[in-house]
Formats: sequence, C-alpha cells, structure tokens
Amino acid sequence: MRALAPDWDLDSAGTGCWHLGDPPHPPAIRAAAARGYDLTSLRARQFETGDFARFDRILVMDSDNLRSVEAMRPAGSPTGVARLLDHAPETGRRDVPDPYYTGDFDGALDLIEAACRGLLRDFGG
Repeated sequence: MRALAPDWDLDSAGTGCWHLGDPPHPPAIRAAAARGYDLTSLRARQFETGDFARFDRILVMDSDNLRSVEAMRPAGSPTGVARLLDHAPETGRRDVPDPYYTGDFDGALDLIEAACRGLLRDFGG
C-alpha cells in the first residue's frame, strides 16, 4: 500500500452519537487485522460542524450520512462533501453497506480499499 502524503490529516467520525468513545465493533477489528490494519486504538467520535473548517474534504459512506453531514454545513463553507465510493466508480456502487447490519465486513473493506486507491489516484499520495 502506498504511503499517504505527509500533509494528509485523516479522521473518522459518525453522524450518530450512540457509540461515542467506543472502540470499533469486534468483527470490524478482526476483519481489518486480517488485512494488516490495526483499529484497536480508534474510538468513536461524532461529526461536528467544526469539521467543515478542519478538513478540506469530507467523505461519507452512504446517502444517509451525506444528508446528515450536508444538513450541518455552515453557511458559506467551501468544504467538499462526497461519497467515498465516488472515487471507485468501477465498483458500480454509490454507498458502502453498513457491515454492522449486513455482517459483510470483508465486502465493506473491499469497497473502502477500492475507494482509497481511487483517492490516491485522484489526489496523489
């Protein structure tokens, strides 16, 4: 996997508050670990209006998150908001299905990895 540019600041946040401070779901940790990703230090945080000022681009997993994030947009904010899978048109998908409900953590990771390759292609790494 390519290294990210040193000036990339990445973070993850949810639009809901029901898991604040919790680690990722254990099956997600296991699926990620099988691919060499260590999620054990992550803790859930909620997306906040200040993220529009903190980040140049906000990527969401699905249509519901897109609506939630756009509803929080401060007036005049130029921050781009898009679906993660906009960077992986070859998948034929627009939304990453939530593996918490589908149980398909590997399928979700396949889509996320494809989108991350697309991000590196689209924005350079």
